[in-house]
Amino acid sequence: MKSYAIVTGAASGMGRCYALLLAEKGYNILLIDINGDAAQELSLQLTHLYNVSAPVLCIDLTLPHAAEQIVSLCKENNWCVEILINNAGMLITTPIEETESDRLQRIIALHCTTPLLLCRLLVPLMKEQGKGFILNISSITAWMDWPVIGMYGCTKRFVKGYSKALRIECKDSPVSVTTAIFGAVDTPLLTNLPFMRYRKLLMRLGFMISPEKATSKALKAMFHRKATLIPCLSDRLTIMLCPLMPSCFLHYLMRKIKLT
Repeated sequence: MKSYAIVTGAASGMGRCYALLLAEKGYNILLIDINGDAAQELSLQLTHLYNVSAPVLCIDLTLPHAAEQIVSLCKENNWCVEILINNAGMLITTPIEETESDRLQRIIALHCTTPLLLCRLLVPLMKEQGKGFILNISSITAWMDWPVIGMYGCTKRFVKGYSKALRIECKDSPVSVTTAIFGAVDTPLLTNLPFMRYRKLLMRLGFMISPEKATSKALKAMFHRKATLIPCLSDRLTIMLCPLMPSCFLHYLMRKIKLT
């Protein structure tokens, strides 16, 4: 039975970095992404560089039965899933009332429903095979009840919560659940945000990190079976300070940003 890692959102950004790092360690990888062409290119690269198996599943993870399709594919091919990295994500930066209903449903499905169901379906298989690692991706926005990024933060809070519960439930088993809590990571997800014009300065000051550094730290934490990773001191400070910001200040800030 071949051992595999599943990486969602594998074709770009942090997902690509996870795939490269795991392939370098000798893992076969099921690359899951809605961008099939980019995932196929990565598959060829992994096969050529590291001589691993890297099949591609082009699928929309917001669809109701996406998790079942992924696990069924693994069972059909007799792939032993040792690692699950729930990395795929999207960002909404519009007020809730101005966001299309479809986009609201998609972010909930992508961040919450499908990753949760993948955990539900794979944890029993991991326990049966005697080994398993799960890495779920949350965010410092889980502490930010802020306008405009409210939906992103709320879904990441759900990830943080169920991951902790699942870790406790798996405590006496060979399955480990790690939650990576990231702040600003230099990926395409953030490309259109206003502060990205200062990305070089933010990188130098430590308020933003590269995807390579972020994924390396996350995998290290996962393999050491740690509960949580918060890679930057600035992220820890942000988590402490954000809940202290009054609603009136956030409302003022929102108005100023919309005017600029």
